[in-house]
Amino acid sequence: MVKVWTLLGHENRNSEPLYEHESKQIRCLNALAMTCCPYNQRTVLIVCSKHWQIYDAGDFSLLCSITAPCGERWMSGDFLAADRVILWSDEGHGYLYKLPANSVADNKNFHSAGVEYDQPYLYCTLMQPGDKPLSCPPAMRLVTVQKQSKILKYLLRGDSEGIVLWTVPEITTQQLTQICQNDCSIPLSLPPAVKTSITAAWEEMKPSPVGILDQLDSGDVHGIKLTASIYLPQQSRLVVGREDGSIIIVPATQTVMLHLLHGNHQQYDDWPPHQVLLGHSGRVNCLLYPHGAAPRYDRTHLVSGSVDFAVCLWDLYAGTLIHRFCVHAGEITQLMVPPDNCSPRIQKCVCSVASDHSVTLLSLAERKCVVLASRHLFPVVTIKWRPLDDFMIVGCSDGAVYVWQMETGHLDRVLHGIIAEEVLYACDENTMAASGGSATGGELGLANPAVHFFRGLRHRNLSAIRHATQRGLHQLQQLHGGQGVDHGNQIKAKGTPLMIQGFRSNPKDPESHILFFDIEALIVQLLSDEYGAMSPGSLEAQGLISASEYQKVAALTQSASPDAHKKIADFFGRVKDKAGDVERILKEKDRHGILAKMKEGAENVHTKIQAKVESVGLKPSTLDGKGDNWNNNDAMKNNLKRNGAFNEPNATMEVAQLILSLLHAWGIDPDLDRVCEGKLGLLRPMVPVSFGVLSKGGYMSLLLPTWQTQLEPIGEPATQLEQRLPAELVRQERLTRAFTARAHWELSTTLTSNHLLAVVALANTLMSMNNATFVPEQERNRIMHRPGNRSTINWNKAEEENEEIYTAQQAQIKQGWSLLATLHCVLLPDKIVSQSGIKTFKRPQVEMMARRWQHQCLEIREAAQALLLAELGRMGPKGRKTLVDSWSQYLPMYSTQEPIAPQSQNQSPPAPGSPIPPSESHTEEEDEEEELAEEINVARKPSSVAELKRKQTTAVVLLGVIGAEFGQDVTTTNQKRDNEQRRKSSIVEGFGIGNNNLARHTSMALTHLLHAPHSPKLPLHTALRRAAIDLIGRGFTVWEPYLDVSKVLLGLLEMCCDADKLVPNMTYGLPLTPQADTCRTARHALTLIATARPAAFITTMAREVARYNTLQQNAQTLNVNMNASVLVKAKPEILRIVEQLIDKMQSEMSDLLVEVMDIILHCLDPGHLKTKPLNDVFPAVCRFNQVSHCPATRRIAVGSRNGQLALYELRGNVKCQTVPAHTSSVTD
Repeated sequence: MVKVWTLLGHENRNSEPLYEHESKQIRCLNALAMTCCPYNQRTVLIVCSKHWQIYDAGDFSLLCSITAPCGERWMSGDFLAADRVILWSDEGHGYLYKLPANSVADNKNFHSAGVEYDQPYLYCTLMQPGDKPLSCPPAMRLVTVQKQSKILKYLLRGDSEGIVLWTVPEITTQQLTQICQNDCSIPLSLPPAVKTSITAAWEEMKPSPVGILDQLDSGDVHGIKLTASIYLPQQSRLVVGREDGSIIIVPATQTVMLHLLHGNHQQYDDWPPHQVLLGHSGRVNCLLYPHGAAPRYDRTHLVSGSVDFAVCLWDLYAGTLIHRFCVHAGEITQLMVPPDNCSPRIQKCVCSVASDHSVTLLSLAERKCVVLASRHLFPVVTIKWRPLDDFMIVGCSDGAVYVWQMETGHLDRVLHGIIAEEVLYACDENTMAASGGSATGGELGLANPAVHFFRGLRHRNLSAIRHATQRGLHQLQQLHGGQGVDHGNQIKAKGTPLMIQGFRSNPKDPESHILFFDIEALIVQLLSDEYGAMSPGSLEAQGLISASEYQKVAALTQSASPDAHKKIADFFGRVKDKAGDVERILKEKDRHGILAKMKEGAENVHTKIQAKVESVGLKPSTLDGKGDNWNNNDAMKNNLKRNGAFNEPNATMEVAQLILSLLHAWGIDPDLDRVCEGKLGLLRPMVPVSFGVLSKGGYMSLLLPTWQTQLEPIGEPATQLEQRLPAELVRQERLTRAFTARAHWELSTTLTSNHLLAVVALANTLMSMNNATFVPEQERNRIMHRPGNRSTINWNKAEEENEEIYTAQQAQIKQGWSLLATLHCVLLPDKIVSQSGIKTFKRPQVEMMARRWQHQCLEIREAAQALLLAELGRMGPKGRKTLVDSWSQYLPMYSTQEPIAPQSQNQSPPAPGSPIPPSESHTEEEDEEEELAEEINVARKPSSVAELKRKQTTAVVLLGVIGAEFGQDVTTTNQKRDNEQRRKSSIVEGFGIGNNNLARHTSMALTHLLHAPHSPKLPLHTALRRAAIDLIGRGFTVWEPYLDVSKVLLGLLEMCCDADKLVPNMTYGLPLTPQADTCRTARHALTLIATARPAAFITTMAREVARYNTLQQNAQTLNVNMNASVLVKAKPEILRIVEQLIDKMQSEMSDLLVEVMDIILHCLDPGHLKTKPLNDVFPAVCRFNQVSHCPATRRIAVGSRNGQLALYELRGNVKCQTVPAHTSSVTD
């Protein structure tokens, strides 16, 4: 049956249903494809499995038909021309036919009655010689491309054997006529132009990709297959199970460096040292480190399961077999730990699953099997827990659910069907409730409400339908309710800087390994180690905490009575009670809890080394070579002594060295490369690295090593050394250099963004540390020069003389990190383009940097800000205008009148808080600056509410940054510019004087975020609110005409009035709590506003002080609590800013001395001026000759710019009297 609908072009989803206009019964059964001829729109090709047919599109009369070749079935086809078609079959063959005259619309014999011999003529076949029978039908498609005004057609086939590509031949009419005249019984057969497969690509890898344990292979003999692995972050060890039953334990970072990086370690045959556990007689299937899953287990225990039906318990540190559990009758397939809230006996067990469908609970403490659940008829696919009910729920592949009692080991019940799924779903709900009730992926798993809904319909069960509907609505509420949460601001669980995960694409393949780096966790760990070695005095000396400064300023704002002094002393005494322990000070400011394990201060270097050695699981006897299964020999002992990093491992620095060595753009700047190798200790890569990307949804895309065969190596004449090396190694070295210098940055904008962000953030972190380098000798010097270690070491005269050399080295190292950050932040794109001459550099995504503008980690935040500003500057005015045009449509509207962007003025204004609808057209200019914003030129409507909110957040930050950094300072443009100068200006349209539309709406959005009260959709301390606060401070000169300055300043003061109690210092690198981070950002914004507009800040604060004094006089009448005022709570902060302004901008302050004195006297407690002169209480203001204080009469005189004198009476409430004195400004 064929049906025809007539479409007029104005149909939409809300219109009435359309019904067919024509229908006709035709001779085709189970049609697979239908294609209308694009050359005449008159003939139609319909493909069925047994034949293909050509129909007249006018009346659907059959014109011709061809059956499939013997043993094949047609899959689909297409038109090559008006008189030619191509068909392909399930055997992966292509067939080219010429249509008869009655099937060609342009022919005079079209639709005429064909003669018997007038059938489609097969003139060519597309086959692969020696083709193997396919295990499944291939995927095939006709692809049309245009190259240099020439249209080419390709037939593409993909199947289990790989990818095959044929070039469809262009045969002219004369050639085709000649072929028909020759009457060849066998048509022309063309082989494929390209044939490739994953197997062939891997075989072409010479040398083959490196494996994690290749150092254990001997000669050309292929090593034993790796079958299981687990990474132990606390010990920085990788445990690998092999096919022969052995288990290998190696230092993870050192092993990776051995295979990926050049260095001195390549000279040692037995480096890094490894440990071998022997106890299984067959393949190791799974490994479990119970302490890593739950801290209640012994940290020395390691559990392994093998194909020999046994579960082995090992002592990880001693390398000995503790116990062997033999309770299963099949190979062990999975190991896991029960939940924390099980009974005490079950908490000491691990759960094992075997291929005989059995599940056991094995007690590691009692060394026996507690529960053996072996009555399952089908393989076990899932295990759930109901610890409060003492149930272990086992789900099998047939859908059955077995409920076992954990304490007694009895089978409680067996469930099937919908009830079984209900029980599994209830376990998920119980888990979510225990973890806080947040919606997780488990809600969308086994118990899908849609399944229950349709089952209820099928069985006509109203109760099931109602229950499924309620559950589905609940899921939708959970999913949409979580969209308003600022996920970037949620407290993140403590991560590890490095995680190594095994993976395989086929169960029979050996395990490969992927390295996951958490840059934030790495920075936090580096700074934790750095801060943990300092005393509170050292931290304050380096400006990381400011307790003394706060004590000095806060004391001026409080009463000077003895009781008050005692309270202040007690308050600050609690902060500095433990002079030898910095943990208490930093713990209150550390949101991750990563300082919980910091040492209290080592008594000497030996005890520190010993503690670190034991913390990674090496006993003292092991270091002497007396461990049970260590490869202990004299060479190994010497090797351990030679490699001090193993005796005193610093896994965090090793991870930093590894990631920076892999990400650095080697070959771009040879001078910097020498600094990186000689001063910083980075190592050059040995092989091109295969990078990957993780998405927000948890998906991963990974670049496989096979792409290296398509990389063009650097063409250079061979050196004498290269002539002596194998050609494969020489080519690999050149491929590596080509990759690090160019190809690395031509892969993906996301990769470029992530890698540049990581390099810049880590370089800045190491630059902020003392003498942070990866050179072993200098790293030891850095540890010895830590403040905590220097006091316990008696320095001799020679070592004291080397202090200047050490200081010079430290300066060189800091300069090296600075140069490294500058290269990747600013210079890299231009250098790559200048060297390669091609513009294929994938630039960082500005929206990705904008979303990290207020990242919780300060180093990542500053790196993202620097990269974003550098990229915006590189775009130029046209690129920034394109960027603004793309994102202004998403700027939320918090006022009523006008749309934001000029191009939207013909549209009706949206409601407040809603985004402007995306513009439907984009003007594309062939300009270099516009190519820089290639990732932004997508004007599609958001697909979900979550995406719309994400775009709104990005738009606020991006437009705020562009306005703040590239807007126009209205006070600096005194002269008019002509049109040409305005066009060449860097000011983005919409932020200037003539067109301030964007500036006004952006400022409204920023102030709304500043003043909006706490709500579930916009919590008080979020990254978006912090970004708005920061951008208000950065671009205050642009936003000022559209702001209520008093309201903004009071709002910022409200947020940072407790900053000194919460924020250690502006340069403190560890992540803070959200409240402390907001305080720090608000304080920084206030400082920027005060320094950018000192007059506006002083006059506004003086006006607020006068308003406060007036209100204070009537406080009792109005029943107002004045102590709750912002001007009272923020006195230390106001006084700090005024002192900074006097220090840095003395001339501006001299014009506003009366207002400055009003603010100072409001903040100072009057009791201080009773016993001390103003010069002792607040010496900064006494720098001005126009200020004088008489302690005897308790008066202060201030000379103003207009010649008047302001006399302040300090007795009782402060009163000010203005006296005309001079006709010009008072100078003394």
